[in-house]
Amino acid sequence: MTERLQSQDTDLIVFGTGQFAARIVFDLAATTREPVRTLIVGRNGDRLDWLVTAANARASMFGSPSRFAGAKRDVTDSAEVTRLLAQCQPRLAVQTASSQPSAVIGEQGNAWSALVAAGGLSVTAVAQSMLSLKVGEAIQAAGVACALINCCFPDVVNAMLEARGIEVLCGTGNVAILSNAFNGTLADRRQTVRVLAHYQQLSAWRQPATERGGVPPRVWIDGEELPDVYARFAALKLTREPAIEISGASGVTLMQAYLADREWHGHAPGPNGLPGGYPVRLSGRRLSLDLPEGLRAAEAIAWNAAFEQKSGLVVEGTRAHYTGRLQALLAAEGFAHADGFDVMDLERVGADLDALRARLEAQPAPSVR
Repeated sequence: MTERLQSQDTDLIVFGTGQFAARIVFDLAATTREPVRTLIVGRNGDRLDWLVTAANARASMFGSPSRFAGAKRDVTDSAEVTRLLAQCQPRLAVQTASSQPSAVIGEQGNAWSALVAAGGLSVTAVAQSMLSLKVGEAIQAAGVACALINCCFPDVVNAMLEARGIEVLCGTGNVAILSNAFNGTLADRRQTVRVLAHYQQLSAWRQPATERGGVPPRVWIDGEELPDVYARFAALKLTREPAIEISGASGVTLMQAYLADREWHGHAPGPNGLPGGYPVRLSGRRLSLDLPEGLRAAEAIAWNAAFEQKSGLVVEGTRAHYTGRLQALLAAEGFAHADGFDVMDLERVGADLDALRARLEAQPAPSVR
């Protein structure tokens, strides 16, 4: 691919060439009505070339003025990414690349996938944070006025990024999967839907309606909270695989609004580093909670935080610690950081987690965990 990059010729930069990045750029290509210039960055040259070709083709067929280019870079190379950001001066960076694919939630057969199934996706949080941390630090080093959307497990990872001094606007997916799915079932989609939801609540919607349980999301329609969310949306069911068709798409209108400096209302996980997902409002390129009347921010944050406090990964100040069943499972595997760690040591913890993952992936799943 021949690159023609000039200073300040990029509005949006998307890191990653996987399915999540593809959904974002393809939907941007089809729906963006402003002349947005997007740079896709990844190390797989063939895949990168295809995303650029397909995105520009979709922009052409849908009559969009948006343009797409590619830059073959290794996101793990901080110096390379810093130079690229300084050269292109994007206003918004969307980070989708991760060393831990989200497809692990649908995998079976090895001890690592069994650990994830038993302890929850928060066991992958440190691994999910590694590349986003590098991108955030590169933005700082390049000295560009560029906001960051982290798409890698934002309900938990964004709190770690903020604890490391990395400003993050929000994530995509999770609460927005549910809010958009709920809204899509309504006869009148002009109604205002507000949803408070944590990523842990997605699993219930992958089950048949008769098997759903646990704390449901909190849902308000036109200001009225639903008394029985499971009953109201009993016919709704998510795929057992990552719901990329909704989650990847869910941030597109936010990205468009941010670049155009328009007001926007919707849902996002991890806004400004908060745990879980919330209804939010973008105004003046700043994101704030857009809660139903009568619901205080402290109450909404505490409600979301309770899920990881029961079992997961909690960030308090610069200290992160595992809780509940996840902590017990990690301790049983001899993980050195099962009792917690300082987020300033994320890189070392990540290396140790990679070693644990490699060991467990080589082992068959236990019959009972």
